[in-house]
Amino acid sequence: MDTSPEDSTEDRPFSAAGKDAPPKGLRARFVHLLARRGPPPTYWLTRFVILRLLGFVYLFAFLSLATQVIPLIGSNGLLPAGSFLQRAGAYFGSRYDGFQQFPSLFWFDASDGLLLTLAWAGVGLSLLLVLGFANAILLIVLWALYMSYVHIGQDWYGYGWEIQLLETGFLAVFLCPLFDPRPFPRRPPPVPVIWLFRWLAFRIMLGAGLIKIRGDECWRDLTCLYYHYETQPIPNPLSRYLHFMPRWFHRGGAFWNHVCELLAPWLAFGPKRFRHVAGFLMVTFQIILILSGNLSFLNYLTIVPMLACFDDSLLRRVLPGALVLRAERAAARAESSPVQSILVSLLVVTVAILSYDPVRNLMSSRQAMNTSFNRLNLVNTYGAFGSVGKERHEIVFEGTDEDAITGSTVWKEYEFKAKPGDPARRPAIVAPYQPRIDWQIWFAAMSVPERYPWTAHLIWKLLHNDAGALSLLANNPFPDHPPRFIRARYYRYEFAPPGNPEGLYWRRTLLGNWIPPLSADDPRLLRFLTAHGWLPAAAQQ
Repeated sequence: MDTSPEDSTEDRPFSAAGKDAPPKGLRARFVHLLARRGPPPTYWLTRFVILRLLGFVYLFAFLSLATQVIPLIGSNGLLPAGSFLQRAGAYFGSRYDGFQQFPSLFWFDASDGLLLTLAWAGVGLSLLLVLGFANAILLIVLWALYMSYVHIGQDWYGYGWEIQLLETGFLAVFLCPLFDPRPFPRRPPPVPVIWLFRWLAFRIMLGAGLIKIRGDECWRDLTCLYYHYETQPIPNPLSRYLHFMPRWFHRGGAFWNHVCELLAPWLAFGPKRFRHVAGFLMVTFQIILILSGNLSFLNYLTIVPMLACFDDSLLRRVLPGALVLRAERAAARAESSPVQSILVSLLVVTVAILSYDPVRNLMSSRQAMNTSFNRLNLVNTYGAFGSVGKERHEIVFEGTDEDAITGSTVWKEYEFKAKPGDPARRPAIVAPYQPRIDWQIWFAAMSVPERYPWTAHLIWKLLHNDAGALSLLANNPFPDHPPRFIRARYYRYEFAPPGNPEGLYWRRTLLGNWIPPLSADDPRLLRFLTAHGWLPAAAQQ
């Protein structure tokens, strides 16, 4: 509860300011001082903006699902969910035991129809949230739907922001009444839940800061940003200009990163002015990250709990007057719910107990990042860019329709929708949408094909002009007939300076083959696909 001396009645969002002169006498002045502290802060507008931004994040999360789920994890996808569930059930002993380990609605039915239908249902429910309609039922459905995909999404859904969205979405359930969907319902925002959002923001930021300090020397000597803009997963057009900024700029940016991640989170638990400063520093830091690259919906999602640093006394100054008036009217007729108070108390106790492992992880010299300690992903530990690559490597898939490979064979490149490929193509702007295969190719380029077996499955599909696989890419160099051979080449990419005479965005150097040329009848490819259960029955005959 905030009792800061500077919280004058002029800052109260839904009260009239006192105009009487301070009384004389020690006792009278003391009573007057207590009066000027006023009532505790309110969070009607805070709840409103938290839920709207959360709806925006859910919208893009489900939209990314709806447009990619079938070619990624459908029955004929690169990593079929049905096969994963079958293996998981066999490993844990039964489908019921598998459900206990990976709770998901798709244990009952993982058909393409249901995968697609529920993804679009998530899009529709997210739109309702964006438009201002929210209650606990809507939010628990969104949470359960998204968790169902995360737990069967395999490589495509192994990112830290997936469990972060689940934790954020679960907390949001307790911000709302059970049934009343209005933007400003009769029930006031539960203040303990606002504090839990601050606790989430604290863990996200401090975890990211600590993993950097512990993980890579370049964060300690302030040189990581010499490389980050060029080597991040999917740069955007501004990334190149930032990369060529002076060294002092990059050192200052790394220092500012430490201020925002290691110092600002502690202010979130202080008096009002401190909280506002913490929120401003953390939110503006996320906005800078949004401008500097394509980090999916991560930064938008991270802003959601940071909004809990702001109360109505601040938000009423920046939000439209009509919205403030609606909040005032709701506050005037507010009624607390004993049942909701009990549920919120149980939530606080649950989060406190489940925070033990994340806090222990934060304090550990062997800190893990983006890890969940429970099956429902309720209280997790986070972190990002614990190490920064000094060089950018890219995998480029190429095909040819010639019957034999010679020194003069003409190879045509497949372009992905967002990741670097053609050096003359401008970097894309795709966030908060996430092209998931582009992200996985970035990880694969730092490793070997054996650790990313789905890349061989992708080659098989390209050799057959598979419509689903091609829908994940930006082009099809062989629209009339499938290619005869596919190979994956390995390049080092570097930003080309702005204004270079060739008009290039990238310069690249060939390092060799990542996967050698393969044909649809290559015994090596057929054996590999058979071992993973990906070879169609017709091809086995």
